[in-house]
Order: sequence, then C-alpha cells, then structure tokens
Amino acid sequence: AGNMISWQLFPVDSNTFTAWCNSHLRKAGTQIENIEEDFRDGLKLMLLLEVISGERLAKPERGKMRVHKISNVNKALDFIASKGVKLVSIGAEEIVDGNAKMTLGMIWTIILRFAIQDISVEETSAKEGLLLWCQRKTAPYKNVNIQNFHISWKDGLGFCALIHRHRPELIDYGKLRKDDPMTNLNTAFDVAEKYLDIPKMLDAEDIVGTARPDEKAIMTYVSSFYHAFSGAQKAETAANRICKVLAVNQENEQLMEDYEKLASDLLEWIRRTIPWLENRMPENTMQAMQQKLEDFRDYRRLHKPPKVQEKCQLEINFNTLQTKLRLSNRPAFMPSEGKMVSDINNAWGNLEGAEKGYEEWLLNEIRRLERLDHLAEKFRQKAAIHEAWTEGKEDMLQKRDYETASLSEIKALLKKHEAFESDLAAHQDRVEQIAAIAQELNELDYYDSPSVNARCQRICDQWDALGGLTQKRSEALQRTEKLLETIDQLYLEFAKRAAPFNNWMEGAMEDLQDTFIVHTIEEIQGLSTAHEQFKATLPEADKERLAILGIHNEIAKIVQTYHVNIAGTNPYTTINPQEINAKWDKVRQLVPQRDQALIEEHARQQNNERLRRQFANQANVIGPWIQTKMEEIGRISIEMHGTLEDQLTHLRQYEKSIVNYKPKIDQLEGDHQLIQEALIFDNKHTNYTMEHIRVGWEQLLTTIARTINEIENQILTRDAKGISQEQLNEFRASFNHFDRDHSGTLGAEEFKACLISLGFDIANDAQGENEFSRIMSIVDPNRMGLVTFQAFIDFMSRETADTDTADQVMASFKVLAGDKNYILADELRRELPPDQAEYCIARMAPYTGPDGVPGALDYMSFSTALYGESDL
Repeated sequence: AGNMISWQLFPVDSNTFTAWCNSHLRKAGTQIENIEEDFRDGLKLMLLLEVISGERLAKPERGKMRVHKISNVNKALDFIASKGVKLVSIGAEEIVDGNAKMTLGMIWTIILRFAIQDISVEETSAKEGLLLWCQRKTAPYKNVNIQNFHISWKDGLGFCALIHRHRPELIDYGKLRKDDPMTNLNTAFDVAEKYLDIPKMLDAEDIVGTARPDEKAIMTYVSSFYHAFSGAQKAETAANRICKVLAVNQENEQLMEDYEKLASDLLEWIRRTIPWLENRMPENTMQAMQQKLEDFRDYRRLHKPPKVQEKCQLEINFNTLQTKLRLSNRPAFMPSEGKMVSDINNAWGNLEGAEKGYEEWLLNEIRRLERLDHLAEKFRQKAAIHEAWTEGKEDMLQKRDYETASLSEIKALLKKHEAFESDLAAHQDRVEQIAAIAQELNELDYYDSPSVNARCQRICDQWDALGGLTQKRSEALQRTEKLLETIDQLYLEFAKRAAPFNNWMEGAMEDLQDTFIVHTIEEIQGLSTAHEQFKATLPEADKERLAILGIHNEIAKIVQTYHVNIAGTNPYTTINPQEINAKWDKVRQLVPQRDQALIEEHARQQNNERLRRQFANQANVIGPWIQTKMEEIGRISIEMHGTLEDQLTHLRQYEKSIVNYKPKIDQLEGDHQLIQEALIFDNKHTNYTMEHIRVGWEQLLTTIARTINEIENQILTRDAKGISQEQLNEFRASFNHFDRDHSGTLGAEEFKACLISLGFDIANDAQGENEFSRIMSIVDPNRMGLVTFQAFIDFMSRETADTDTADQVMASFKVLAGDKNYILADELRRELPPDQAEYCIARMAPYTGPDGVPGALDYMSFSTALYGESDL
C-alpha cells in the first residue's frame, strides 16, 4: 500500500467497495449508493477518511461550485499522500467528473492503506501477512486450503472456517459440504452481517459463477474479518506466550521427576549393597570364600560400572536442569529431602567406604583357610603317627611279667623299659607339636575345632596315663633289679644306639612326608636347600645303620660262640635289624618323592612370577595412560580451539577413543583374576593394583562425561541467551587469562580483575565494593570464594539478554481473560492447547476478589508462582 499506485486496467466490482465504505460511514450516520456520484463533491470522501483514520482533516468547502468540490477532493488526496501513498496519474478533476475507474482505484488505495497495510504476520508484506493469517486460522480444517485471494474461497468453506475458528457457536461447521458452495457462502455472509457487523460486500452467485473471483473484492472482505477478530489475535499472541512459558515449566517438571526417580533408584541400590559389603562373616571352606571373591569380582566388573555411569548421568542431568532453570529465569531446583547431589555423593562415599578393604578381607580369609587346611592336615598326620606309636603301650606297661622272670629277664626288662623311657621322652616333642597345632587351629577359628580339641585331649590324656604307668613300672623294675644280675651289655648297646637311630628315621620319614605351603620362589628355594642339606647327611646315617647292624651281628656271633640260651630276640628293645632296614629303605624311597614335589612347586612359583610380570607390564602402561588422559582433558576444558561445537566434537571423539581403550582394562581384569586364582598376594614389579586402575578408569569416564556436559551447557546458554561465538571466545579468553593455576575456577580478586578487563566499572570505593558483592552473590551463592566458568557465562549472558518475566505472563493471561482480573476454565480451554489448559486449571487457585464469579481462577498468583516467587 505504501508503493506507487497505478490506476490503469482496474476491473473491480463497485458493490464490494460501496459496502465497505458504508460499513464505516454508518458510524458517522450516513451512507452512499453510487460510489462515483456520491464522492464527487469530496465531502463524504473526507468523512470516510476521518472515520477510518481517527484523525481530523482540513475543514471542507461547503459550496456547490466545481472549484469547491475540487478543493475538497484535493484535501482528501493530500491526506492519503501524507500517509505514505504515492499517487500517480490521478487528480481531483477525475474524481469530481465521476471517472469510475479512477474513483474505484482511489477507494482501493484507501482500503490497502487503512484496512490491509497494518496487517503483518512474521514481518511479511500486507497482502502476504493477511494470507498467512488466513492460512493459520484455517489450518485445523482439513477441507480448507487457502493459497490465494480468488479461487481458494469459491467453495465458501474458508469464510465459514474463519467464523467457526473464532465464534464456533455461530456456525455448525460439521454440517457444511464442500460440494454446496452457495449454501456455504450465503451462510458465511449472513452470519457475518448479523453477528459480526460485517456488511455483505460479495455476491455468492458472482463468486460461484466466475472462474476467478475478484481478488481485490475478496481481500477487502477478508480484511474486515481480520479487524473484527483483532481482539482474538491479541488473545492468540497472549496464548502463545503462555504456552511457551508453560512448556518450559512442564519440561523442567519432567526433568525434576526424572532426577527424583533416578536418585531414588541409585540410593536404594546403595542401601541394598552396603550391608553386603559390610558383611565380614567368614565361611568355613575355601570353596565358599572363593565364591564370595567371585561375587565381588562380578560386582566390580558388571554391577558397579553401570551405577557409576548412572551417578555421573544424575549429576549431568542436575547441572543441565539447573542451567535450564537459570536460562528461563526460574528458581533453582531443590531435590527432595535426602536426594541432593551431595546426599548422593555422601551415600556413594559410604558405599566406597564399605567396599574398601572388602577384597583384602576376602583374600586374607582365603589365606587363613588355606593355612587352616594345611595345619589341620598336619595335625591329622602327626596325631595318626603318635596314635599308631602308642597303640598297645598301656597294656605293655601294665604287664607283671617281672614277677616270674629270671635275673637275666629282669635286667632285660629293666633295660627294655629304660629304652622305652628314652623313646617316650623322644615322643614328648611330637605331643607338644600336636598340642601347639591344635592351639593354633583354635586361635585361627578353625570350623572343626571341637573334633580337633577332642582328639588332642585324648592324646594328652593318654600321654599322661603313659607317663604314670611308665613311672610305676620303672619303680617296680628298680626294686627288683637289686635282686638280679646284670644282663649282656652288648644287647644294651644295640638298644641304646638303635632307638635314637630309629627315632631319627621316623623323624626323617615324617619330615619327608610333611606338607608345605609357599608363596615365593625364594621360599621354595629355601626348602630345596634344606632338603639338599638333609640328603648330604644320608651317608653318615648309613654308616650309623651299618654300625648298629654290626652290633647285632656281634651278638649273634657271641650267642653262636658261647651257646647262650636266649629266645633269639633282644630283651632290651623291640627294634630289630629287619625294622631298621625297612625304615631305611622307606627313607630312601621318600627322598626322590620329596625331590619331585619341590620341583613341581618350583615350577608353580615360576608360573606365578610370570603372572606377576604379565600383570605389571600392562598395569605400568595403563596407569600412566589414564593419568595422561586426565591431564589432557583438564587442558582441553580450559583451552579454546574453534567453536563450542568444534570443542564438543573433539571431546566426543576423545571420549570414543577412551571407550575404545576399554578392552585393555578388561584384559588386565582377566590377568588380575588369574593372579587371584593362583593365590598370589603381592607383586613387587608394579605399584599399581587392580583397584587403582579401576578407580582411575571410573574417574576418567566421569571426567570426560562432565567436561562434555559443561560444553553442552555452554552451548545451551549461548543459544538461549543469543551470545555470539565471538562473545563466548572473549569470555573464555578473559577467564583463562586470570585462571593462572588452570584450576577451572577464579578466586574473588581474580574474578574482579576479569570483570574490569571486560569493561565493568568496579571502583575501589564503597559503591564499587557493594556492586562487586552483589555480583559475587549471584555467581557464588554458596560463598565458596570460587567462580566456575559456567557461573561466569551465566552471569555475563544475564547482563546482555532478556527473558520472559512474571509480569509479561500476567499481562498475557489478562488478554485471554478479556481484561478481567480473573480467568475462567472455559476461556483457558478455548485459547490454549488441551494439555497446557488442564495444567493451568489444575494449579490455579480460586479467585477471591470482590469482582469474582463462580469458577473464577487467580491467574496472577499462578504467574508469580511460575517464576518461583510463591508456591504453586
């Protein structure tokens, strides 16, 4: 309408323009019948311009002369030109002379300027704006497709849809048919005239009967609908604003619900897991304790890692939610009691506290059970040997054979008893060893201690009984000895030498069959050295054996030489040459068996050493790699390279490379399991334990995820606040410049210097200190004395951007309410989408003002509550 207007070739239905003019002129109490004739004197033309513009024109000439008419028309044309319309090829004379084409062109110019030009939707031109308004209003009607101002309106459904959209009670739209345009058009024209005060500017028969209806006539008529529904347009704008605000609140509430659920689930898992980790009740068997260790490995390898990710995701969701709340000018989110991030961290700390030392306790218990099994087996072997030795000894000591024995027999019995006493004393060590082993089993809480104690008690009681019987028999023999003569010294010498040698062989057999447990190559080498030393004593022992056998041979020679009448056995001892030779042969057989056992154990310890080195070689690479990655992520988070999207892409690629490293961690876990299964408890080749690697790996995954989330929040802040990449780079450069220790935070003085470098006027006076204190209360609400980069850019974006406010939302609701101080549920349902309308109705308090009506709702307190100034 503001462009040059040409009047050439202007076919139009004058009836439409006449009706349009009369719709305005009747407000001034007048009408026209012939548009060319009634505007010739310029009086009604000036009156029309005053009505539609709301302004006063120059005083008209009331004379009937041609000059007076031309003057009035010129005043009207001058007024049109003053509104930005450039008139071409038109003068007052043509209007005064009744030129129909020029008169209609002028009226069309007035319609464009005062009825259409101010229509603008999304910064389009007037005509495009009016068309876009029609398309939006009729979009819900599937049988309406408005693409122009001519044939799109021929079926009449477009006009009916506009009326039904704003006043659904005036038309039963569901009964209209696309194949009945006459009914549709006449229905729309009649309803518009009767209820909307829009005169009939168009004829239904003309529209249906022409291939292309007149575009200007339809534009003129449709513009009347636009102005009739302008109030509804304001309501739509207000509704859009409210929908936007409500959508933000609904999204934030969903994020809060998601946080609460995730926090509850994680806390419940921690609550269930801690008692399991704190349970230090040992099992009785190695198999049961090893199953506990395997369960703990599954927990560290399978169950805990997803929870580590959930905890990290929970912190990320919390930070993202807080960022969105700050960006939408909402109060910070305060989780339910006990579900703060700090509560989650405290619970997690308790979990790790319970977890700490659990694996070490399991391994110690396995080591204890291994020791117990070894001691129990050793106890059984020594007890069996002792019990075999004591078998029949009580009966022997209780014999009264000395009463009827001859002198030689008495002396023999006495010497035999002395040999037995020597043998008994030699067995004292074995009894003490058995008692000591039983005591150690009790101290180590052996599960079968009652049976061990019972067997040990039987051995000790029997030992005491043997001691008493031995003492009694010794006294009886000594009393009888005075009556008897000495016995052959040779037998006695045999007995004295054979007994300790027999004890030595029994001790050697016991040692050669003794079980052993070692954990290092050095220990097995020590056992091997001791065994070699033992083998070195065998030649000397063999000489003693031959000497003892020589004594027996000498006895036989004497018996043969002097024909001594004896039973053929040594009366002083139960040991005979055959027994000595048999035991000696047994010792010689056990030596190579002991050799083989030591060789096998040495091979096992070599394999353990290989496992230690294999684990250490990997751990010594993975440990420094994790530390290096942690340092690189720290550098990335404070450096500027490209846009935030570039940094995000770089970090995600970095994250992918880290995740791809996971197989090496899993391989190390496998080696660690082999070490534990081999019962290896130390590793001198590395300072890294599997727990160190696990904790470092979890920290690395958490750190990269947090760093990515920080960049995402910066992008969210930048886009929501309209911050340019250059501004963000400037903020980052300033922040990094004063973050001299690369900690990612600024102290108070560093932050003040940073603000001054960005142009903030913070003087060294009371006013400047007050201003700086105000800013610090915003960026450091917890008074930690440190400012993060996220808090810094939140503050900078808040200084330069504008957001919706409670007052703006309140004003929007007032538009929907028709300027009332309250709003009704039906009005909300009519103006807002169903879910958002019900959202408002459920949360709005009843209106209590004196001007209220039944069902009135208080939109003012609701608007305030949206921004945290009160409670919903």
